[in-house]
Amino acid sequence: MKDQTCAYCMGGELLDKFGIKICDLGVSQLILFKEQSKPGRCIVAYKDHVSEIVDISDEERNAFLADVVRAARALHKAFQPDKVNYGAYGDTGCHLHMHLVPKYRGQDEWGGVFQMNPGKTFLTAEEYAEMIEKIKACL
Repeated sequence: MKDQTCAYCMGGELLDKFGIKICDLGVSQLILFKEQSKPGRCIVAYKDHVSEIVDISDEERNAFLADVVRAARALHKAFQPDKVNYGAYGDTGCHLHMHLVPKYRGQDEWGGVFQMNPGKTFLTAEEYAEMIEKIKACL
């Protein structure tokens, strides 16, 4: 089931506005968030266009959360954050997904909620490619 207006469903230009697909996981896809003020920030998006975690079976939920944990472990290994914050939003884009936001002591927002779209740090194509390879190597 796909929504033609959903970046997670359709990929391509819609996804390119904010993310780069890293790879498929068990029941989801791992996406690098282009804005990298928190190095390693990613999104785990469920494979189907569902709005809520309660819209999937227990087995599907467990598999989705296993993907989130797999991605988080890779981020810890690749970037050694002091903490990873997890955000499950979707007021405007109703596709089940979770933001994984590595946090580092001494950076802005430590001890507070991360900004959704701070618009501060964007990388070159080469830097994105290097970051993606680093994450893949740790999955």
